[in-house]
Amino acid sequence: MEDTIVAISTAIGLGAISIIRLSGPDAIKIADKIFKGKDLTKVASHTINYGHIYDGEKIVDEVLVSVMLAPKTYTTEDIVEINTHGGVSATNKVLELCLLNGARLATQGEFTKRAFLAGRIDLTQAEAVQDIITSATDKSLSLFVNQLTGSLKKLIIKLRKDIVSILANIEVNIDYPEYEDAPKITIASLKELLYPVKNKLNDLIKESKNAKIIKDGINIAIIGRPNVGKSSLLNKLLEEEKAIVTDIAGTTRDLVEGSIIFKGIKLNFIDTAGIRESKDIVENIGIKKSLDSVSQSNLVILVLNNNEDLTSDDHKLLDIIKDKTHIVFVNKNDLPAKLNIESLKEYNICYGNTINDNGIDELKNKIEDLFNLEQIKPLDNIYLTNSRQNALIKLAIKEIDHALKSLDEEIPIDLVEIDIKNAWNYLGEIIGATYKEELIDELFSNFCLGK
Repeated sequence: MEDTIVAISTAIGLGAISIIRLSGPDAIKIADKIFKGKDLTKVASHTINYGHIYDGEKIVDEVLVSVMLAPKTYTTEDIVEINTHGGVSATNKVLELCLLNGARLATQGEFTKRAFLAGRIDLTQAEAVQDIITSATDKSLSLFVNQLTGSLKKLIIKLRKDIVSILANIEVNIDYPEYEDAPKITIASLKELLYPVKNKLNDLIKESKNAKIIKDGINIAIIGRPNVGKSSLLNKLLEEEKAIVTDIAGTTRDLVEGSIIFKGIKLNFIDTAGIRESKDIVENIGIKKSLDSVSQSNLVILVLNNNEDLTSDDHKLLDIIKDKTHIVFVNKNDLPAKLNIESLKEYNICYGNTINDNGIDELKNKIEDLFNLEQIKPLDNIYLTNSRQNALIKLAIKEIDHALKSLDEEIPIDLVEIDIKNAWNYLGEIIGATYKEELIDELFSNFCLGK
C-alpha cells in the first residue's frame, strides 16, 4: 500500500460525468501535476475544486476535483476524485495522464481491499459493498446496507468474545488449579456455555435461506408437455411477449428466461421446452435442459391442460415434481374440463388460463405463501449473505458439536479446547480477523475495477 493507485470508478460510455479515482500517498501530488486551478496540495480536506485538466499546454477537460485527506476516507489514504464530463475519450485521457505521472492502475476491488487491510471495514462489510452495487431489489439493498453497517460483524465479534471467555476459563483451570477466584470448569458448566453459542450459529444458518432468496431471488422452472401453455403463462407473468407462442408442438426448444420483482423479491422464471418422448435430436437437447432446470430451481410450476386427460408424459412429470416445492397450474380452465382432478389431490393446485388472465394473481399469491415472502424482512434479522460465510458457520458448528461429543465421552478438557479454538478461528475468517492471502485476492477479484 505504499504506491498510489488509479481507476475509473464509473461505467465507461456516454453520461453526464465520469469519475477517475486516485488513492495513496501521492494521490494529491499526481492530480496537482495535471490540474490547473487551486493548488491541490494546499486545499482543505473534503473540498471540491473547479479547474481544468491539462496535457502539457492543451486543455483536456473542464473538471471538478474532490480532495479527501487521510485517514477519513474510504481507503484511509489520501483520495482524489476527478469528475470529468462523461465520455470515453476524456475519461481515458485523464486516466492516462494519472498513469504517466506516477500512479498505478488499480486491480479489481483494490480500493475496497485497501479499506479492509487498513481495518476500516471487515470482510462481511467488503462483501456488502459489492452486493450493494449489484442489488436488484429494495429488499436486497436493505439487506446489504444492514450488513455494511456491521450488524453481522458485531454478532461474530460477540460470539468470538464468548468463546474467548470459555477458553480463558479452561486455561486458568488447567494452568492454575489453585486459583480460587476463577469459576470451576466442569463438563456440565462447559456444555452450558457452549450451547448458547451453537444455538446462535444455528439460527444464522436457518435464516440464511431467506438471505439467499433476498439476494438471488427465486428460480422458477415452468415445465409441461408441448402446447399446454407454458410460454403463454411466462408471457402473462412477465407482462411482455418474451416467448414465442404457436400451436405447433415443440416451438420452444431452448430455455427462455425472464424476471419480475414481486413483494420486493426477484422471481426468475424459466420457460422450458415441452417434455415428451421425441426422436428429434435438437428437441431432445431442449428436453434435457428442461429436466436439468427442474433440479436447479427453487420452485417448479407444472402446467397441465384442463381440456385433456392426463397422459403418460403428464404422469412422469407429476412423479418428478412430487418431492419438489411445486405448483400445478391447470391451464385452459375456460375450456370444457376433461382432466381427472381427483388424481391430483396430493399436489398444490392452481386453476386459470392465459386468455383472460384468470388465476395469474392466485398463482403469484401461492408463490408468496410457499416462500413466506411477507415474513422476509431484511432489517429484522442478521443474515449470512453468501456461501463463504455459510460454510464457515457450519464448520464452526461442527467443531462445537465435536467438543460437546468429546465432553459426553469424558475426553480431557485440554483436547476439547482444541475444537473450541478451531470454532473461534472459523468465526474469525468470516470477518477477516484471520485469513489466507489467497482468499483475500480471490474475494476482491470479483469486484469492479474502480471499487
